[in-house]
Amino acid sequence: MALAETMTAMGTAALTRCGARPLGSHLFAVWPGASFAATALPVRCAPGDNLALHVAVAQAPPETALVVDVAGEPEYGYVDEILTVAARMRGLSGIIIDGCVSDVAAIARSGLPVVSAGVSVRAPGHDAGGEVGRDVPFGDERTTAPVRRGDWIVADDDGAVCLPRGRATAIVADTVEAVAAEERIVDAVIAGGSTLELLNLDPSRVAGWDGAGAAAGHSAERAG
Repeated sequence: MALAETMTAMGTAALTRCGARPLGSHLFAVWPGASFAATALPVRCAPGDNLALHVAVAQAPPETALVVDVAGEPEYGYVDEILTVAARMRGLSGIIIDGCVSDVAAIARSGLPVVSAGVSVRAPGHDAGGEVGRDVPFGDERTTAPVRRGDWIVADDDGAVCLPRGRATAIVADTVEAVAAEERIVDAVIAGGSTLELLNLDPSRVAGWDGAGAAAGHSAERAG
């Protein structure tokens, strides 16, 4: 899917600068290099129980991502090797969970991108219910808002973000332009340009700024 590939290529940091919503700085990729972009299937587990996750994996459409809320009880290994392999076989794109996982090495071997808030060997139950497909609150205390079915989720080594359905295409278009502009700035820095000049920054706001000395040093570098 072209849109998903573009989102993955742009990355979560660039998408956030153009309007994507971060899902929390406490979340991290379980294995380095894990990345995906996919539409969301929200899941809400009962505290300490992952039955809803098993149900979601069994019925989720391929190329979707499970976005899992654990009702404020993160210290269980809600996602383990069995669930990860089942999700991979189902054709899911990834899992984001605001809770813990277990079997980290096995998750990495499976190749399924998983983003979590931590690791716990404490086993969850499998019988307390939960919800699949309904909006779930997700994010840190400053940005908590529902993730809805069909919202776009992008994850990589920098974190995870949400692009609300209906706004995803516009955010991606803005991000493509922003990334191109940033690449031009990087090229200018490599050529000897100053980030102060290129970004139109005011160094006089910083105590200790020595404009004359800095300018002289920069000129010497260019001349060298």
